[in-house]
Amino acid sequence: MAYKEFVTGIHRSTKRDYVQRVIEHDKAACAEVAKRFGEEYWDGDRKYGYGGYHYDGRWRPVAEALVQHYGIKPGHSILDIGCGKGFLLYELSQIVPDLKIAGVDVSAYAIEHAKPEVRPFLQVGVAEKLPFDDKSFDFAVSINVFHNLKVMELNAALAEMERVARLGKYIVVESFRNEREKVNLLYWQLTCRSFYGVDEWQWVMDRAGYSGDYGCIYFE
Repeated sequence: MAYKEFVTGIHRSTKRDYVQRVIEHDKAACAEVAKRFGEEYWDGDRKYGYGGYHYDGRWRPVAEALVQHYGIKPGHSILDIGCGKGFLLYELSQIVPDLKIAGVDVSAYAIEHAKPEVRPFLQVGVAEKLPFDDKSFDFAVSINVFHNLKVMELNAALAEMERVARLGKYIVVESFRNEREKVNLLYWQLTCRSFYGVDEWQWVMDRAGYSGDYGCIYFE
């Protein structure tokens, strides 16, 4: 298991006022709405989530980095756990021809409003019970999903990712390296249920038998 950074550029491209997030609106009420992962979370007011999650090409550099690092080739099968509207899978399919792609997400709204080119390959599902056979994918990726799981769900979800992926695996979670980043994460998050430092995430992944790579998002 190795630490890899592929999404830091996307994260840092968004400006965040952490304190304002807490004082401007009823944070608890906003979190209740966000955790439904419906229209409000994806395309509603910013206080509930993304404030409009639309395709803009921002995932292209991430897809290119994944293809290069993991040697993704034509004919490979790729799974995105927590695929949202399928933007990363779309970029991967554009970079590498003849990929076999699949995605699962807890949000029916996201699947229904996914990019049309990849929508037929997406389905509603949960990370802790993937509807796929053992070792049915060459590469599995999950970005900004596992920290949304309860602690009792994490072990099962990590074991499931390990089960279905033959070769490469990559996870990105929200984390912190110091007290400032921890406070900023607490201020900003709406759906996070597992708050762990980097060493704690390593422990959780090791305990679950996860052998892939991982990266972290920090709220600096």
